[in-house]
Amino acid sequence: MPETEPLAVVLTALPVEYDAVRALLGSLDEVVLDDGTRLEQGRLSGTDWTVALAELGEGALTTAALTTRVVAELAPECLLFVGVAGGLKDDLRLGDVVVGTKVYAVHGGKQTAGGLLARPEVWHGSHRLVQAARSALRDLDGVRAHRKPIACGDVVLADERSALREHIRRTYNDAYAIEMEGSGASHAAHLCGRLDALVVRGISDLADAGKGAADAEGSQELAAGQAAKVAVAVLRKHDPRPRSTSGTRQEPRRGTGAGTDSGTGTGTGSGGDTINFQGGTYYGPVVGKITRRD
Repeated sequence: MPETEPLAVVLTALPVEYDAVRALLGSLDEVVLDDGTRLEQGRLSGTDWTVALAELGEGALTTAALTTRVVAELAPECLLFVGVAGGLKDDLRLGDVVVGTKVYAVHGGKQTAGGLLARPEVWHGSHRLVQAARSALRDLDGVRAHRKPIACGDVVLADERSALREHIRRTYNDAYAIEMEGSGASHAAHLCGRLDALVVRGISDLADAGKGAADAEGSQELAAGQAAKVAVAVLRKHDPRPRSTSGTRQEPRRGTGAGTDSGTGTGTGSGGDTINFQGGTYYGPVVGKITRRD
């Protein structure tokens, strides 16, 4: 892929989610990473984006590990996790879409004789992508969307009277949906540094005993299709980051020194100074001072 093409990665867990996104993209070519992870990659028509699409499987741990691999090898500008979820609020309908302004990991805590003391973890959706979503949804027909927090845990919730449902209601009261992978993708994106990330989920059930019946009636296909529609609309609205004046992607600043400031004071081609840091990788500006000794 030429360096001048900005890359967006779209991740899914289930085949129905993958197929829904794939149907909205153009011609795709398969890409195989060194560890065997497979993606399909192609241009999103009408935009500058090249999109790499992957189906990772279920669960936050798998998602975190594979997201880290994908980001390390492909170096995308933005990452979206797209799929289905259970609804937690009474005003939700099947096929609604929740754009994750926040993602909660709901299982952290300390169990004591007096009960569970929650130790919340939270990742905010990228401001740039949330703003793109807000703008895109104003003009997107046929989608009922909510910009709200999402709860994430390694469990399929199908009982509205369960202890987990009550725990989420008390501790993560503003969460609109529950799913299984968003925290893994969000945490991996956070650790990777300057990467815009967003979780987009279609409501396929209401996290109650009616989940099986809803799935059998095609609710997952409906929800996945609506979530994919929103995700593509977000990418169409979201602008890639500016390129350098030469028209190529600005490369990360990579260090070569000994782990401390070992600036040589030699001039670069633009007349600046170079400071070397061994083993360092920098994705933004580096501010420092070189002291010369006569």
